[in-house]
Amino acid sequence: MTTATPELLTVPEVMERLNVGRTKVYDLIRTRRLVSIKVDGCRRIPTDAVRAFITGQIGEAA
Repeated sequence: MTTATPELLTVPEVMERLNVGRTKVYDLIRTRRLVSIKVDGCRRIPTDAVRAFITGQIGEAA
């Protein structure tokens, strides 16, 4: 049995998807509005976390 692991994005990939700068991505991580993990010292963000962030933002705007 295999389990699918979520795709992990780099900070530049998240910057492109959210159309924001590097500082904003790290601010979202720091304030825990965007979930991230460290892999060998490199920050990675699951695609599910990006989707959850966007969904939350849409919900707040409605």
